[in-house]
Amino acid sequence: MPDTPRPDPTAAPTTRVGSTYRVQVRPGFDLDATAGLAGYLADLGVTHLYSAPLLTATPGSAHGYDVVDHRAVNPELGGEAGRRRLVRALRAAGLGLVVDIVPNHAGVAQPAANPAWWDVLRRGRSSAYADWFDIDWDCGRLLLPVLADTPDALDDLKLVDGELRYHEHRFPIADGTGEGGPREVHDRQHYELVSWRRGDRELTYRRFFAVSDLAGLRVEDPAVFDATHAEVLRWAAAGELDGIRVDHPDGLRDPAGYLARLRAAAPDAWLVVEKILEYGEELPDWPVDGTTGYDALPAVCGLFVDPRAEGDFTALDARLNGRHTSWQDLTHDTKLAAATRLLAAELTRLAALAPELDRQATREALAELAACFPVYRGYPPVGARHLAVARAEAGRRRPDLTATLDAVTAHLRDPEHELAKRFPQLSGAVMAKGVEDTAYYRWSRFVALNEVGGSPAHFGVPPAEFHRAAAARQVRWPAGMTTLSTHDTKRGEDVRARLAALSELPGRWAERVQDWMTRAPLSDPAFAHLLWQTAVGAWPVERERLHAYVEKAAREASVSTSWADPDLAFERDLHALVDRMYDDRALHAEITAFADEITPAGWSNSLGQKLVQLAMPGVPDTYQGTELWENSLVDPDNRRPVDFAVRRDLLARLDGGGRPAVAADGAAKLLVVSRTLRLRRDHPELFTTYRPVAVRGPAGAHAVAFDRGGAVAVATRLPLGLARSGGWRGTTLSISGNSVTDAFTGRVYSGSELLLDDLLSTYPVALLAPTDSVEAAA
Repeated sequence: MPDTPRPDPTAAPTTRVGSTYRVQVRPGFDLDATAGLAGYLADLGVTHLYSAPLLTATPGSAHGYDVVDHRAVNPELGGEAGRRRLVRALRAAGLGLVVDIVPNHAGVAQPAANPAWWDVLRRGRSSAYADWFDIDWDCGRLLLPVLADTPDALDDLKLVDGELRYHEHRFPIADGTGEGGPREVHDRQHYELVSWRRGDRELTYRRFFAVSDLAGLRVEDPAVFDATHAEVLRWAAAGELDGIRVDHPDGLRDPAGYLARLRAAAPDAWLVVEKILEYGEELPDWPVDGTTGYDALPAVCGLFVDPRAEGDFTALDARLNGRHTSWQDLTHDTKLAAATRLLAAELTRLAALAPELDRQATREALAELAACFPVYRGYPPVGARHLAVARAEAGRRRPDLTATLDAVTAHLRDPEHELAKRFPQLSGAVMAKGVEDTAYYRWSRFVALNEVGGSPAHFGVPPAEFHRAAAARQVRWPAGMTTLSTHDTKRGEDVRARLAALSELPGRWAERVQDWMTRAPLSDPAFAHLLWQTAVGAWPVERERLHAYVEKAAREASVSTSWADPDLAFERDLHALVDRMYDDRALHAEITAFADEITPAGWSNSLGQKLVQLAMPGVPDTYQGTELWENSLVDPDNRRPVDFAVRRDLLARLDGGGRPAVAADGAAKLLVVSRTLRLRRDHPELFTTYRPVAVRGPAGAHAVAFDRGGAVAVATRLPLGLARSGGWRGTTLSISGNSVTDAFTGRVYSGSELLLDDLLSTYPVALLAPTDSVEAAA
């Protein structure tokens, strides 16, 4: 392995974030374990470790997004001492640190773990923390939805050690209210314990989406901002933090104001926001470096989907499901259900902000506007056109509400009206729950497109469209993150890459899946189609993982079963179908054979999309473990432990001169990741512009190529069609310059026209750069 230059370990790393590697720091993989990755990540070529939230979370939290104490690093991760050890290890390896923060909400599942929430429960409105949380204090006692949905649930309440106890739940008792039985004491508190079903309807505090265990914070209050950000900002001021990833800014009352305050407090930090943009939507002009990359994901993946297959998959969907509903109508219905059921309490609170209007009509108008809102949320006064679109569509669907819609819309157009300030928080939650967490599991036409930030209605991305988007990114958001996989994606990048191959053989897929669904039927054919696609995309996938996935996915879809009311008979049938995939020897063999048939094309797509994502404008992120093939499904499946020892060993072998085949070990993907990241790190001057590169010849449509200012990325697209048509057949790539070297093969090329038959004879991708640059990064 060549020596990797190491800077002075006592010096702070550069604040320029060139690339990131996301690690799910958690109690089972703590700060010391993360520090142990520093050398490997430096050898891989990244410049910064990108960590999950580090502040104190609910005890046992596997993700860290339920912060309970903003004053300290989570002791279950190693505490402040562990954080300091991590910083020292990163500095010694020449790496920086990017940390995820959660400004929108705090964890309240275990009240005793959250000092501020505990005090609010004990003292009510007189608590010093009463204004920390977004609570409607005018609605009476604070409702806590923890009881079982039975009329006698409070009979299980007990008084223990000066606290109220309900099974494992603990609650404080206000001063002077401890006399009498448990029910009597409960009735004197500032809070009321209610069933979880009543909570969805009547909750008096804002939640994260529909999660009652996460209470909304009023971070727009400067005092709350200061208290909840002091520790993270201390790290930044000390030079121990280079970047901040802001979780869920759409939940905030005033995202623009919050980000302006954060930028002022950390002026040198790389700042990215987890903002999900709809197709064609632009990021607001915020003082940030860009998004966390969900807008790049569908653009990159879409390059490897054949748009010509849309009609075939639409016809198959209709044959399988008898579906005549459009994506627009489906999402309208799922969003309306989210607004009126899951988020009923939030809807009621908003309707009360227009007391001069009929309350029920106002609720219906607000729900309809949220269901018709074309993006996650608006940012008054900017974005009036989105409200206009929603008003027009709501009026078309509910002409009986015309007068109320007009009155409500007038309030929403007034940026000073309280309804205008709160409605965006509802519309964002409605979009997330109605589309990401419901419609994506119902719309099974072609599930490779059902991804966070994606648009299932847009079938594939032609190269010309991708080039326009990439060029615009280079101009406006050159330091925004790009990604293919995150802890929130519905399927891992390599699963989507294999599924993309189905777009090249729609007839073959239709034949196979119709046969399987006939022989192994399920009463919900739409979900069955999603299941079969997921199975072949992830195959071979362990039985228990597929069981866990289908149960979660079916409950999210909320058609044949749901989280609130599980249909155990349907779920038994669903699990029986999964078991049959493994136990029916003929069926198992057919699934295996079909997955094997499309796997090489999937590998080609995987390498292509990974190169494009790493080389395109932006700061590329690699999600933990995805430097090798990775067949994860939705969380928690995509948060499984990663075998870093295998990755270290493979990287050492590559650095010893090995040139791996494109095979099951994934070493070819590791080659693409490491060589691209190293070239970007060591020669950033080669990645400063963006220009499409011309591909000429009979197979020109099967390649995508671009020049970043000296480094030229070339990727194969639609590999099955390429093979059917006879290969590259003299197709050429036009480049400028003299001698260049492919970073993956080490081959040297000269001249301005390169034959793709030669350039892509070993791998379906190439990364060309001046020879001296490649030699230094190899």
